[in-house]
Amino acid sequence: MPPSESAAFRGGEGVRVELALEGIVVIVGNYGSGKSEVAVNLALHHRRRGCAVRIADLDLVNPYFRSREAERQMASLGIEVVLPDRAYVQSELPVLTPAAGGLIRRPGDLAILDVGGNNVGAMVLAALGDAFAGRRCRVVQVVNPYRPETATHAGCERIRRSIEAAAGLAVTDWAGNANLIDDTTPREIVEGHAFMAALAAASGLPLAFVTAPEPLLAEVDTAAFGCPVLPIRRQLVPPWKKADAV
Repeated sequence: MPPSESAAFRGGEGVRVELALEGIVVIVGNYGSGKSEVAVNLALHHRRRGCAVRIADLDLVNPYFRSREAERQMASLGIEVVLPDRAYVQSELPVLTPAAGGLIRRPGDLAILDVGGNNVGAMVLAALGDAFAGRRCRVVQVVNPYRPETATHAGCERIRRSIEAAAGLAVTDWAGNANLIDDTTPREIVEGHAFMAALAAASGLPLAFVTAPEPLLAEVDTAAFGCPVLPIRRQLVPPWKKADAV
C-alpha cells in the first residue's frame, strides 16, 4: 500500500499501546536484525519508566555492535549490565559468567538477555537451561524485514525454528525492527509494521512491539498500529559516529 493511502500516514483513530515488559525477556534474532540495539533501547525505555532493569550481554559469537558497547550509557541511568569477566569481555570464547544464571533466577522488575545471532548464538541459552527450569520467560525474536534472510514470512519462520532447536526454548513473541539504518523513512516503519502484523497473524504468535527511530515518530501515526512502539535512539554505532543522547 502506498504511504499516502496508509492510515498510519493519514492519522488513525487507534490508541497508543504502552510498552511495558516485566520478568525475563530473551532477545534473539538473525545476524543483522538489530537485536542488540533493540535490547539496549528496551533497557533504556523501561529504566526511564522507573523500572529496575538488568541486562546481560550473552552475544558470544559477534565481535561487533554488542550491547556491552553501550555499557557506559546504560550504567549512567542505573541499569545493571552483566558481562563476562573483564579478562574475557572482548573474547570470542564461549565464556559464561555465573551472574547470568543469577540474573535469570532473580530478574527483578525486568531482566533482558541479549543473545547472539542465529542458531549459533542461541546455543548459549541451552547452556543456561538449569537456570531457566521452572521459570516463565518471553523469548522475543527480532525481525528486520529489509534483511534478505527475513524478507519473507517463510524466512522468518526458518530462522525461528533453527533458534528454537539450538536454544531449547520456544520463541513466544515477534518484534519488528524494520529499518534501512540511516536511510530509514516513515515508509519503512509503516510497511514494516504491516509485514510484522501479517507474520503474527499467520504464525499465531503475538507482536510484542515494533521499533521506530525517535526522530521519525512525529511523521507516523503509531496509534494506528495497535501494538506498542519502541523509540530507537541509536547507541551501537561505528567509531566515526556519535551515539544518540540517552
